[in-house]
Amino acid sequence: MHTRTCTLLAAAVLTALSAAAEPYKVIFPAPADSEGAKVVMRNYDSGEPIDSAVVKDQAATITGNIDEPILARLTINGQRGPVFILESGTISFNKNYLPFGTMLNDSYRALDEEFDKYSAEFQNATTDEARQKAYDGFTAALDKGLADNSDNALGYFLFLQKAGEMQSAEDIRGIIAKYPSFADYNRTRSMLAAAEKREATMPGKKFVDFEVTYDGTTRRLSDYVGKGKYTLVDFWASWCGPCIRETKVIKELYAKYKDKGLDVLGVAVWDEPDATKRAISTHKLPWENIINAQTVPTDLYGISGIPCIILFGPDGTIISRDKQDDELRAAVAEAMGE
Repeated sequence: MHTRTCTLLAAAVLTALSAAAEPYKVIFPAPADSEGAKVVMRNYDSGEPIDSAVVKDQAATITGNIDEPILARLTINGQRGPVFILESGTISFNKNYLPFGTMLNDSYRALDEEFDKYSAEFQNATTDEARQKAYDGFTAALDKGLADNSDNALGYFLFLQKAGEMQSAEDIRGIIAKYPSFADYNRTRSMLAAAEKREATMPGKKFVDFEVTYDGTTRRLSDYVGKGKYTLVDFWASWCGPCIRETKVIKELYAKYKDKGLDVLGVAVWDEPDATKRAISTHKLPWENIINAQTVPTDLYGISGIPCIILFGPDGTIISRDKQDDELRAAVAEAMGE
């Protein structure tokens, strides 16, 4: 091919590529005490970093170009920040860290506010009928938002919310079949795999063993479970507020039943070992803990949220899982023969 023709062709390709990529500006209003902190923008689905900036004058600004909108998340000094749609235009956040300024982000914010309205109605409802009405309103708004955005990044975010409501692998497969464009995302595959693992570790199934090595010592679930006693296993993390609150219930159960054949084991997941040890000391947890388990047990048991509390029988059979507060008290009381 003639040299001039090659040059013209290369220039045309570069022009086409630059035309496809549109500029964006993300302005994150950081908390007052975060001057100099590092803000990282990540692909929400893969977790891969896209770009970063340092907080200056209580804001971090990230600019760049993008071919098509994607779901993204900001983290500040490693802590999770807001989720938003990374698309062309200027994207800012309100006082509740909801995004605005571009088409999909404005739609996202409006939907979130509508969801909050139904959530408040549900919380304030005084009758079952009112609660059901609020729940139905939320579901209808979610379904409409998903149908209206079935081909874009906002739709993917709503798809995750909808699929997250599904408990069975069969139900998740059903919504994937309805919205096949979201089937190959990492989080979609992980959600389905978790549901399948969850179903394999429901009450009536035998425990699935795992091992964790930390500080030169290897400990296994089988060191504690299936040894002739009922064992309550709490999968938790130091940063998880609901986990810490639930330890009060577990302490109550431990005090009541430890002399009647109940053991308790903590398994710290998704957490830094030093933070776990500080939390054990601060909250005076009297039972043993497996530290630095990370994703090993959560992958095996299909745990997508914590705390996840599983009661194992003396032979290692799962008696109950995913119960908290009064439901957990009732499950333990029944197992202990009360």
